Amino acid sequence: MKEKSFGKYTFDIVNISLLTIFALITIIPFIHIISSSFASVEEYNSRSFLLIPTDFSLSAYRYIFSTNALPASLWITIKITVIGTLFSLLMTTLLGYPLSRRRFHFKRTIMFLIVFTMIFSGGMIPDYLIVKELGLLNNFASLIIPRAIIAFYLIILINFFRGIPEEIEESAKIDGCGDLTLLFRIMLPLALPAIATLTLFYAVFQWNTYLHAILYINDTEKWPIQVLLRQIVMVSQAGFVEQGSVDGESSIPPETVKMAVITVATLPILCVYPFLQKYFAKGALIGSVKG
Repeated sequence: MKEKSFGKYTFDIVNISLLTIFALITIIPFIHIISSSFASVEEYNSRSFLLIPTDFSLSAYRYIFSTNALPASLWITIKITVIGTLFSLLMTTLLGYPLSRRRFHFKRTIMFLIVFTMIFSGGMIPDYLIVKELGLLNNFASLIIPRAIIAFYLIILINFFRGIPEEIEESAKIDGCGDLTLLFRIMLPLALPAIATLTLFYAVFQWNTYLHAILYINDTEKWPIQVLLRQIVMVSQAGFVEQGSVDGESSIPPETVKMAVITVATLPILCVYPFLQKYFAKGALIGSVKG
């Protein structure tokens, strides 16, 4: 086995050191948010930056879960994310696969219209008027249907389908496969890395629903978690949190409440990522390079 040269050894040390620094820069804010959410009143007021709290307290979590607002909002967001992601994947797949085949008519025209939407859009007011005329105001469908297909994600899937040899499709048709059977039983399993990548993209997109929820949802009981998070932040900034008490606590720092809500709102989507991580890089790279 050849020994590493001094240059390669130095490069490895510098590379590992820089990656470690970047990793710490990325993860330290998350640790600070989680630690601050568990800090007691005295510790939070005495320390400007927390990484490991010494005096744990669940006051902030007891406060945000003292009513059914947060669990209900979290459940609404989960439903919107699951249904919206599945619907978006279905629509993106049904449009992306035909556009990846050569024999599809008017393919150039449709692709032009898709790319056009990435550069120009009608704007907020036309979007609101369309949703209103469709009768979708104050309906969860207004958060799913108008944003069912994102052009950039569609292009990624189209390019991935183009990388699959057409001979596979021809062989399946010789064996008697119809178009839908070919798509769902042969092409989709081959495109699993791209599908997993788009699943993560669409799930994060739906989970972070905020602006459209403010525009289209008027009922406070139907607010997703991001809108409720903003409401709690505004209330805490106004100082209302410190005026109440939770289980004998005389006051709760508004910052710890915000940190607790951020933790609750972020944790579910972080739990999904490890299951899709192995497909993420492969799907994104292949789908964006080929074609």
